[in-house]
Amino acid sequence: MTYEIDPAVQALLDAANAGDLAAFLAGFTDEGVVDDWGREFRGASRITAWSDAEFIGKRVTLAVEGVKRFGDDTVVAAQVGGDGFNGPSHFTFHVVGDRVSRMTIRA
Repeated sequence: MTYEIDPAVQALLDAANAGDLAAFLAGFTDEGVVDDWGREFRGASRITAWSDAEFIGKRVTLAVEGVKRFGDDTVVAAQVGGDGFNGPSHFTFHVVGDRVSRMTIRA
């Protein structure tokens, strides 16, 4: 796997690791979506509620272990830590312009 991360994806990873919800939300398009194992959270208010309960609110840490790029999609393999889920996950980010329109989380 290569470690060339799209700048829009890196911004979201950095924001999550810093616990910076405002920066995390700013990294999404206006209609951005988080797909967490099939549960979709669209727009800033729904992403905020999800993140408060399950992501940044749980002091998430994302240790990148690998990256693959497929056109506008970046797949990041990461070891997740924090006060919520802990373990390996794959995050697929769909980038539109300079922001992420979809972040999909799977094992």
